[in-house]
Amino acid sequence: MEFRDQAIAARAAAVELATLRRSQKDAALNAMADSLAAAESELLEANAVDVARAREAGTEESIVDRLSLNPDRIRGMVQGLRDLAALPDPVGDVVRGWKLGNGVSVTQVRVPFGVVGIIYEARPNVTADAAGICLKSGNAALLRGSSSALQTNRVTVEALRRGLKDAGVTEDAVHLIEGDRDATTELMRARGLVDVLIPRGGAGLIQAVVDGSTVPVIETGTGNCHIYVDADADVDQALAILLNAKTQRPSVCNAAETLLVHSAAAPDFLPRALSALRQAGVTVHGDSATAGYGEGVVPARPDEYDAEYLTLDLAAKVVGSMDEALQHIREHTTGHSETIVTRSRSAADRFVAEVDAAAVLVNASSRFVDGGEFGFGAEIGISTQKLHARGPMGLQEMTSSKYVVEGDGQVRS
Repeated sequence: MEFRDQAIAARAAAVELATLRRSQKDAALNAMADSLAAAESELLEANAVDVARAREAGTEESIVDRLSLNPDRIRGMVQGLRDLAALPDPVGDVVRGWKLGNGVSVTQVRVPFGVVGIIYEARPNVTADAAGICLKSGNAALLRGSSSALQTNRVTVEALRRGLKDAGVTEDAVHLIEGDRDATTELMRARGLVDVLIPRGGAGLIQAVVDGSTVPVIETGTGNCHIYVDADADVDQALAILLNAKTQRPSVCNAAETLLVHSAAAPDFLPRALSALRQAGVTVHGDSATAGYGEGVVPARPDEYDAEYLTLDLAAKVVGSMDEALQHIREHTTGHSETIVTRSRSAADRFVAEVDAAAVLVNASSRFVDGGEFGFGAEIGISTQKLHARGPMGLQEMTSSKYVVEGDGQVRS
């Protein structure tokens, strides 16, 4: 099916989806989960083809990791759909309401966007997550995954559409957009057919969509996430948070990329941290002060403090004050997730107040900045912009609103 035909079919499906009861949507989500689980072997076979092709092309291992599926990751995709079914339906929620002096009532209610386009890179789990979130929030989804995950995405979407059919819901709620770059351009220029576009991937993809789209864009961002170890930090706590944030899954956007250590904490913290990071296979790119506390520190180039490595690499710097730490974050942040480790309430409060990011963490790993961890079920992405949605985007963030005005014949004088 050509893109325009898919978009027209999705637009018709969006009318049906907007009026589905919660019970119908939940039944469809569970049927999609059942169908995806049943397709596990087929999914793994298709994914093996994609992964082998990526490795043959010399793709970076961090990207191969994001592309790869295994039984646990497939179970996570299936559970994400079931978790969405268990969440409240946002459509029809009353945001606010009031009555005018003349007796006219005004109510603001949540409504679906309509047709949502999602452009994303090498993350097959996004295919299931995005389809499920769009369905539960009453939207039709046009999914444009990268060519590197084509075989996996085909099998995933086929399974999801079988589940929709089994539940008696239109299969046109989910479409996979294939084809060359022209198909991406068509999606970005389909104003009037597509209501909102969400890019999810690296900085280059996001910027290309923002610059080239005539469809309104919700911008997701890259993650140069900082950990600031304050003068009053608990060293054991700081070490545990650092290792989790950097090494638990380094290829994702909420992994730590830059470590800032107050000079008062450095003598106790950095020798242990550098040793632990080295044992975990992390290469630290640091300033001369950092290098003085341990072996194997690679001199950091200035541009590395802007890096989103997505690998077992970490930029590090010793700072002389909290002021210096805050200034460094202001100059280098991508606005994703920023962390302070401290036992000082006043330091924590100041950090929260002054750091401009979608998520600010106090004594917790940045790996928690995730829709599933927040209790949203799956997520569509993490928005780093300030309009409409900011942070992990779950069901509520995938709706707009409209005003319903009810009267009894009143006219304006």
